[in-house]
Amino acid sequence: MKLSIITVSLNSGDKLLKTVQSAASQSFRDYELIVKDGGSTDGSVERLESWLAGAGAPKDMTARVRVFREKDSGIYDGMNRGAALARGEYLYFLNCGDVFHGSDALERFTAGMEAFAEKGQSLLYYGNVYDMLRGSVVQSNPRMDAFACYRHVPNHQACVYHRSLFAERGYRTEYRVRADYEHFLWCFFEKKVSPRYVPVTLADYEGGGFSETAASKKRSAAEHKEITALYMSVRQRLCYRAALALTLQPLRTALAENETTGKAYQKLKKLIYRR
Repeated sequence: MKLSIITVSLNSGDKLLKTVQSAASQSFRDYELIVKDGGSTDGSVERLESWLAGAGAPKDMTARVRVFREKDSGIYDGMNRGAALARGEYLYFLNCGDVFHGSDALERFTAGMEAFAEKGQSLLYYGNVYDMLRGSVVQSNPRMDAFACYRHVPNHQACVYHRSLFAERGYRTEYRVRADYEHFLWCFFEKKVSPRYVPVTLADYEGGGFSETAASKKRSAAEHKEITALYMSVRQRLCYRAALALTLQPLRTALAENETTGKAYQKLKKLIYRR
């Protein structure tokens, strides 16, 4: 099959069913959906299984959804375990609570992937995500280079990976907040992957979770410093840090994360990227 959608869960309440139902509504059907549950006790998996067995679910979903219940050491370990179970050519990670951006999101995104066939297929494609918390599309940089990797890479909800990238090496689970960032940099710098940008908003990202707490933001900054040192020279990092300071990164971040200014900021960023 073309795609394996991987959702990890742990006591996620109604969010698990919400995410699976979003996948069920997709017009694109060449996929499987792996639910890797870490041992939920809140009945969320049972509610999903009841829905799959009932009359409300599309008939093909019973065979399409595979549920695995096994303890793990955290979200990235769960994602690695889900990837190991996948049978699709490409992998896509969709968190509990996140949903696809419309019923044709996967169809439009995979069509964009196929449009690159003449230029040569890639092992990594990415698009945009919609930030539900702030009510705006988060515009990804259509040209990925070293500086773009230093600044910000697309959320994993915006990325579709060839399975070979995870067969060789999954997320490094010692990074509790930025394991997906480290893996993207490993793909770009170590594996020399050329990510392809598909101008499609793929998912609605819930936001406001673990990675956005004050403690996680502090850890995120420390992990960013450690990870970039693995793949970039001291000179590169000094130059990039200076460039961000000169372009008022703290102010731009505040504008992007503010509910009032976030939408206008993302539109401006999209215009700049086009130019």
